[in-house]
Amino acid sequence: MRRRFVTLDVFTSRPLTGNQLAVVLDAEGLADEAMRAIAREFNLPETVFVLAPAVASHRARLRIFTPGRELPFAGHPTVGTSVLLRSLDGGSGARELVLEERIGAIRCEASVGDGRAGSARFTIPREPEHLEDIDDAADIAAALNLTLDDLGCDDFLLGNWTAGNPFTFVPVRGLDAVKRSRPNPALWDRAFGPDDPAAVYVFCRETVEKHDFHARMFAPAHGIPEDPATGSAAAALAGMLARFGRLKDGVHEFAIEQGYEMERQSLIRLSVTMRRGKLDSASIGGDAVIVAEGTIEA
Repeated sequence: MRRRFVTLDVFTSRPLTGNQLAVVLDAEGLADEAMRAIAREFNLPETVFVLAPAVASHRARLRIFTPGRELPFAGHPTVGTSVLLRSLDGGSGARELVLEERIGAIRCEASVGDGRAGSARFTIPREPEHLEDIDDAADIAAALNLTLDDLGCDDFLLGNWTAGNPFTFVPVRGLDAVKRSRPNPALWDRAFGPDDPAAVYVFCRETVEKHDFHARMFAPAHGIPEDPATGSAAAALAGMLARFGRLKDGVHEFAIEQGYEMERQSLIRLSVTMRRGKLDSASIGGDAVIVAEGTIEA
């Protein structure tokens, strides 16, 4: 049957930049393998399938696929789908909606302007968790075609963190190191292990524009050679900021630029609230714009 889909560019207000997203609106009845095949057909970083929610008061249930696997949670699908559903609901102004993902219910606030563009912010669904530090950085550097001298940013330590999706965080000295970083397939499994497909987030404080961080994300085993904007990594970065950022109690706002090396400039807004020296809450926000609409046979 024909099923409606919409594509959006997310974490941007300008079409043909940001992170691409496909949203299949008529997803009821699709088997898992059909969803995987459609995600491979679109071949975008993520494809969302919109289903009826398990809880009637929630707006929708989402399943999220990369070309290589299903994800329990992802940032740019959450922002983009929130903007799209808010647009389809009609009316003006900001409204709250709850989206069900495999990780759990995610509370979002979305608003639209002219009906084809808008913005959304969601509270991260899981507290960032530090999985482990990495003592031997040489393999990590080599797998990214970097040297040990390239590593290091403020007080951040190389390590694995998750807020739903696990990432290896690689702080580097500046833009030159970020731009030179690229996966070395021959060394990738040795550095990151073959068991769980590794997603690697390289970041620095030096930026192209007046933002707080510049980042790249590589996940070749997920079917994503490079991601233009990674909201779930920004969610985990909140935990690193709470541990290493020397943040005082209160609300702190950070702007993360990503995708510049791909000519898909993206901007993720991370809000971190500290209380009694610990992370109290965090949220991810950004813009999204509808780019194309159509039907797919599936």
